[in-house]
Amino acid sequence: MAPVNPLWGRSRYANGSLSLGVRGRKRELATVRAGGQEVASSEGDVWARLLEEVARSGRRLRREELEALREYGDHAAEQGRGLAELIDERLAATAQVWEGLPVDAASMGALRAAVAALAAGHGRAYRERLRREEAGRRQFVADLLSSRSDLGRLAEHAERFGLNLACAHVVAVADGDGYDLDDPLVRGLERQLLARFGEQEVLLAVKHGRLVCIAPSGQGEDAVVRAFAELTEGRRVVVGRPHSGPGGVVHSYEEARQALEQADQLGLPGRVLHAADLLVLPVLLRDREALEELVRSVLGPLGKARGGAKPLLETLTAYAESRYVTAEAARRLGLSVRALAYRIAHIVRLTGLDPDDALQRYTLETAVFGARLLGWPDEPAPDSP
Repeated sequence: MAPVNPLWGRSRYANGSLSLGVRGRKRELATVRAGGQEVASSEGDVWARLLEEVARSGRRLRREELEALREYGDHAAEQGRGLAELIDERLAATAQVWEGLPVDAASMGALRAAVAALAAGHGRAYRERLRREEAGRRQFVADLLSSRSDLGRLAEHAERFGLNLACAHVVAVADGDGYDLDDPLVRGLERQLLARFGEQEVLLAVKHGRLVCIAPSGQGEDAVVRAFAELTEGRRVVVGRPHSGPGGVVHSYEEARQALEQADQLGLPGRVLHAADLLVLPVLLRDREALEELVRSVLGPLGKARGGAKPLLETLTAYAESRYVTAEAARRLGLSVRALAYRIAHIVRLTGLDPDDALQRYTLETAVFGARLLGWPDEPAPDSP
């Protein structure tokens, strides 16, 4: 049998489960010991009898009574009652009991000890509840970003965390690694995001050491992404396309993650990129063998140049990024226009392709893009010269 609590009945944990009912149930009677006699009473009467007995005797509260008060505060917190409400109620009951009684310093000391015990129990339960909620939230977000999660279970738990998975969501991933949710910088970023957009709209997570922001797609999406990018202190942020359904979040996350890695590999400019603008990259990588063949056949001859292929690849990249304006490309490369023209002519002689011809330009651009994705010529394509 569970031990009797001298304030409000049996311990709230009886063989691991609650022994008292929740709101709406009639409060169970507590068994208390006052002046050596057991009296059945409600919780309010128990408090009153205890404080009345203390005021008459001038004694201190016993250890078991203080622990019972902590349990009482713990129980009240579990029932959703605020600490201020609880203490106000107990002080009002004390005032009624002590009216007309001689109250000395010892009685006031006992009252302070009783209130402190209530507060300690309430705080203990509140902190435990926060830990449980935080652990549950972290697990939910981890499942949300995992391709191996039970989608039905995700849908069941989403509403608790303010997500309607039937609606479309976008995921933004910030560059960098080594982040942890317990990092003070991450906690501060999370507080600022939630303060701006509300806990029911935005979720922040860490996946493989990277910061991840989940937000509903729609009118407020751009504002969330901008704020996330600002708070990540200048790191590159890539946003996945919006997707709906329980698997929509992980789909958007995988798009953003892959696009981020490819953008870093290619050295693409821009702090905020969208996976929708980089869809050509996974298309190119889908048939790696064909891409390697393209790079080998189109760009392989550049390796015969003095200094190797790399300077000529940089020339083609700058020329394309300058929209084939010779003066701008020369400025970017730190060359004279004449020197740039010499390089372009050398590329045409080696490859047989002219970047000033529309069709041949497309072939060269695609090959250069593929070379950057493959890390060529630092990592030569198979059978390359």
